[in-house]
Amino acid sequence: MRKIEFLDTSLRDGEQTPGVNFSINEKVMIAKQLEKWGISAIEAGFPAASPDSFEAVKLIAETLTKTAVTGLARAVKSDIDAVSKALKNAKFPQVHVFIATSPIHMAYKLKKSPDEVLASITEHVSYARSLFDVVEFSPEDATRSEKPFLLKAVQAAVDAGATYINIPDTVGFTTPTEYYETFKFLIEHIISDREIIFSPHCHDDLGMATANTLAAIEGGAGRVEGTINGIGERAGNVALEEVAVALQIRQDYYQATSDIVLNETFATSELVSRFSGIPVPKNKAVIGGNAFAHESGIHQDGVLKNPETYEIITPELVGVKKNSLPLGKLSGRHAFNEKINELGFADVSEDTRQSLFAKFKTLADKKHDITDADIRALVAGTTVENPKGFQFDTLFITSNQDGTQTVTISMKNEGEEVIDTVATGSGSIEAAFNAIDTFFSHTVKLESYNITAVTDGIDAQAEVHVTVENIDTGTIFNANGLDFDVLRASAIAYSNANTLVQRENAGIITKKISEKATPDL
Repeated sequence: MRKIEFLDTSLRDGEQTPGVNFSINEKVMIAKQLEKWGISAIEAGFPAASPDSFEAVKLIAETLTKTAVTGLARAVKSDIDAVSKALKNAKFPQVHVFIATSPIHMAYKLKKSPDEVLASITEHVSYARSLFDVVEFSPEDATRSEKPFLLKAVQAAVDAGATYINIPDTVGFTTPTEYYETFKFLIEHIISDREIIFSPHCHDDLGMATANTLAAIEGGAGRVEGTINGIGERAGNVALEEVAVALQIRQDYYQATSDIVLNETFATSELVSRFSGIPVPKNKAVIGGNAFAHESGIHQDGVLKNPETYEIITPELVGVKKNSLPLGKLSGRHAFNEKINELGFADVSEDTRQSLFAKFKTLADKKHDITDADIRALVAGTTVENPKGFQFDTLFITSNQDGTQTVTISMKNEGEEVIDTVATGSGSIEAAFNAIDTFFSHTVKLESYNITAVTDGIDAQAEVHVTVENIDTGTIFNANGLDFDVLRASAIAYSNANTLVQRENAGIITKKISEKATPDL
């Protein structure tokens, strides 16, 4: 049975999602969880894009001990040099070099002839091989490239020293049958005296990313590339958790396995969701809230008699565990610490545990039963890195005779300086947001506002996700807020989003540079 490698690009391609801005610390935490999940390689970023990107790749490289770390580089020597410097202390360094090979990209983006592209592949893959033992090459927009030229491009990369060949479906254009045939064609025709591992990189524009990735495995791919929860540009990338579980459930068909630790799937998905500010849809395959819910009476009856009647994936397989150690207001510090460890947060510091225990006691006064989801939410609310600057502190609300609401918001910075603002709105959320707008001296447009209950019932904690646009720059920012009270959670999320906008306007956050920008040659 073949073993399929998994490369995660949540920290690079996933961060290209509009509104997603992982901090360096959040990237390191995600990378550590991905290593725990069993990922064989992590594309930690695009080091040449910005100092922050370089520093994140460098720190991840210095942190991971079992997982290979790769950095992305255009076919530009300075990009490759940046990856080399960032991965200087990596235990298993790799570099990923790419250049476009489709007619439309060569003509309009690169403004290069096919022969010039082939020459660039030879030059830059050879240069990368002089600095790295492991080189991956990608012909960008491969699925819209002409097959004879695609073969020439891949052969040039192999001849120049590439070990991994990635075939990107950059715009989600291909179909499973076409993609399967592309992999079979390349594997059968590439000439090499060493093993070459092929991999898919699928986008989900037509909703076929998972199907295409599995078709590539059927066609001979030995590594898959994607992101957690399918985050990424436009409609996103293939969701790696779907591929991993599909290989497990259908081993009989694919005759392939992986090193993915499936019972860490839920924790990995939740961490990325929290840090990205993108909630997992309820109907999401494998990991969504409804994945193991059965509404139909016939289905419920069947599941009660034998879960396999309608469940091909058990909750336990992906790490959704039953509450084996219930907690309540009488639970002590020892029981709480045991639960923290059981849920996979053993590395949480003692100082953080003390803060979490205090929050747990406050929550237990309001809720009769504390679930695993509540505890995860408490931990996530502590580990999500709030932007520096003024943060939401408290609010006070009054109802007016005309039906409007007046909210007083207190904002506090790290120096304990407190500033109050007051505003009125037709509802409490609008009034709170108006008060926060009054505090900040910039203009934002609220793009989306979503409330998610952490658990079921009227006593559930509220998790609020907001997306705002900085009117001055057009940049999108996501932010979260978590609290037992919906209004407080909303104010936390909106003030965090506005703080990110403020930091961008001050030049602290730089506008992201896309790795797909035309190389400056």
